[in-house]
Amino acid sequence: MLGNNKERYGWISIAMHWLMAIAIIGMFVLGIWMVGLEYYDTWYHKAPWIHRSAGMLLLFLLIFRSVWRLTNPVPEIMGAWWEKIIALWIHRGHYLFMFAVIISGYLISTALGKGVDLFGWFEVPALLPADKGRETTAGTVHMYLAWAFMGYIGMHAAAAMKHHFIDRDITLLRMLGINNNKGEEDEN
Repeated sequence: MLGNNKERYGWISIAMHWLMAIAIIGMFVLGIWMVGLEYYDTWYHKAPWIHRSAGMLLLFLLIFRSVWRLTNPVPEIMGAWWEKIIALWIHRGHYLFMFAVIISGYLISTALGKGVDLFGWFEVPALLPADKGRETTAGTVHMYLAWAFMGYIGMHAAAAMKHHFIDRDITLLRMLGINNNKGEEDEN
């Protein structure tokens, strides 16, 4: 099943969730590593180029994922009424964080008025004129947002573990593509 229904996530949603989770955590680790590089390190220019290019790919995937989420049903959220309200706002917060982190990164990358080279395939143009001060401001915002988002992701993962190990419901199993009713792998 590619699309979602009211009981379960489809394979497209599952793949986007895990691909983006791995990519975002990888981007965070790469970002932490690259800011500590010395000017004469061979990765000093290559790591930021990879980070920027991957960030733009994440933006395109996030746009697709947002449209997909708006055009597909979402399985019912598990838990008490207050958990459902919190989960709804947490999911919305994920999208806001992802857009904010990526856009702040884009503002850093285009602060000199140049576009972002996407792995040599094409260039994402700079939408604003050059402004050296924007690079510093956006860089600070980007760093704090990235750290806050990692905390947010940690809480999200902890909530998934709580649902799985304490509540013993199928919340986590649905995002792993496991059959909701039997606890077996989905054959579809």
